[in-house]
Amino acid sequence: MSLTTEFLWAVGLSLYVLAVLVLTRIPYQMMVARGMEPIRAVYYNRKIVHMLGGGVGSLMVPLVFTSPWFPLICGLLLTLLTLAAHVTGMRFSWFQTADNRNDVKFALMWAISVSALWWLLDDPWLAILPALYMAFGDGVTGIARNLMIKRRSKSPVGNVFMLLVCAPLGWVIGGQAQPAIPEWGLLSALVATWIERYEFGPIDDNVLITVAASGVLLLGALVGPIR
Repeated sequence: MSLTTEFLWAVGLSLYVLAVLVLTRIPYQMMVARGMEPIRAVYYNRKIVHMLGGGVGSLMVPLVFTSPWFPLICGLLLTLLTLAAHVTGMRFSWFQTADNRNDVKFALMWAISVSALWWLLDDPWLAILPALYMAFGDGVTGIARNLMIKRRSKSPVGNVFMLLVCAPLGWVIGGQAQPAIPEWGLLSALVATWIERYEFGPIDDNVLITVAASGVLLLGALVGPIR
């Protein structure tokens, strides 16, 4: 794939993610109009952004890019955009809140984890695995908790749904590696699901999920298949 083609894909995917950020105002307005608390609508929307923006974007990375550079640059630009929205006070109020900047950390950790793992493992599919946990796994977790607990919480009920999403991802994508390491992929899903429940001050679950899952995958690549 030519550099020009990859650049066009980078521009197209960036515009797609930007459209997700803007258009999710519509479901927010619909939820609030039906009587939902605005903060609950914000949490739903944040997870929609996680899955449609971060999740779909992650799945496209191995299909349209041949190196980590474009994903890294696009991820860092998104980080700057979300940070600038907070700093200037011009927040995307339908998914951003004044009390935390977790959306900024999501974009930053996406950029770092995808690019660093790709460089270290030379496998774009393994490289996106922690990002998929953060996007789809944590996304489903938040939606489940919002439905059942009706507020932002760390209830273990959400982790059950996260594991149902992450375990197959870890097994299948780990199994596609060379050499195949499905057991390590599954272990990375288990670790990501467990550590999602924790936050340590500014170190939120976006940081913990990607760092912990990446560590397991790096160890798996070093040790090799479990037989």
